[in-house]
Amino acid sequence: MEQAERGVFELRRGKFLHLSGDNGDYLAASVEGLSEDTLEQIRRLSDGAWRLVLTSHRARSQGLDVPDDAVGIGLSIPSTATINSLTRLALEPAAAFDNASPDLLAMRSGDAAALALVRSSLLVPAVLTVKLVERDQVAVQAMVADGRLLSVPVVEARRLSSNPDPRLSMVSEASIPLEGSGETRFVLFREGSGLLEHVAVLIGDPADWPDPVPLRLHSACLTGDLFGSLRCDCGDQLRSGVAMIAEAGGGLLLYLAQEGRGIGLANKLRAYTMQDVGLDTMDADGCLGFGQDERRYEAAVQMLTHLGVERVSVLTNNPDKLDALNAGGIRVSDRRALHGTLNDHNIRYLTAKSERAGHLLDAVLSQSKG
Repeated sequence: MEQAERGVFELRRGKFLHLSGDNGDYLAASVEGLSEDTLEQIRRLSDGAWRLVLTSHRARSQGLDVPDDAVGIGLSIPSTATINSLTRLALEPAAAFDNASPDLLAMRSGDAAALALVRSSLLVPAVLTVKLVERDQVAVQAMVADGRLLSVPVVEARRLSSNPDPRLSMVSEASIPLEGSGETRFVLFREGSGLLEHVAVLIGDPADWPDPVPLRLHSACLTGDLFGSLRCDCGDQLRSGVAMIAEAGGGLLLYLAQEGRGIGLANKLRAYTMQDVGLDTMDADGCLGFGQDERRYEAAVQMLTHLGVERVSVLTNNPDKLDALNAGGIRVSDRRALHGTLNDHNIRYLTAKSERAGHLLDAVLSQSKG
């Protein structure tokens, strides 16, 4: 998947790609990375019909009738489209399609491949595609040949997003004493794509860990973990998790690079802005084109396997984590609740997680009813 992984980095740099497949070739660019120069280059290379490809989550958030199993939709847009008009269609919370008269089109293989690459890049899942005709091929192939344009096979692009194997390798480790645990070691793992890194925090001496091993799967939260944001309870959970594991005789905290339930920091901040105008955390993510939880836990399973951990006692309020560990062959012995502090800023967020995502938060939410 080397070309597809290179394609992720090209999209994050604002470049457009060539996608090649049995059903035709395409040019594709992420809406988030678009510039007028990129649009002009695509116009010069092809005069074919353009499409703005979105996820079904985004389409349904805008009131469009699409099948539940749709990977995304295509929209006919004029070749004179501007950055602002494309961004509005991909990002505005409401009424973005009022004046667009969207023509809903069946997904093509290149559309789905382009969307898969953009999703893997942690950019807004919205992509501009153009299917190439025969007269376009000479100029496009010349750019591919001299290295000005990266070509990615369609089948490889789609495989990248569907492949659950992060192919972790251990990179480095160091002793780092923490408040609440003086004997702590950090072990860093890197995914095979090179895009994400995860940290295993070994609390106490592994030789003395109890069985089952106390475990916390903690998704990175810059705003809460580092700055103490009141919009979530992540910082409280992180520090309480370390203390609880230390008190239990040691164990593991896996710090996973899954900011914003897997949508990345940039999109989490966009979702916060949408929440400020009335959407809850789930609807805000859907409006951006994401599901209510984009996280996967194959990396956690691989980290535990590498560290020789087979049976765990999990500190979590999220049943999905228990299911993912069990499915990955890690035996979950029991669950312990891990609550943060309830405040006026996070009560709406925690309520949505409880009522819409099934998180086990009744004990902490009952404080608001006292």
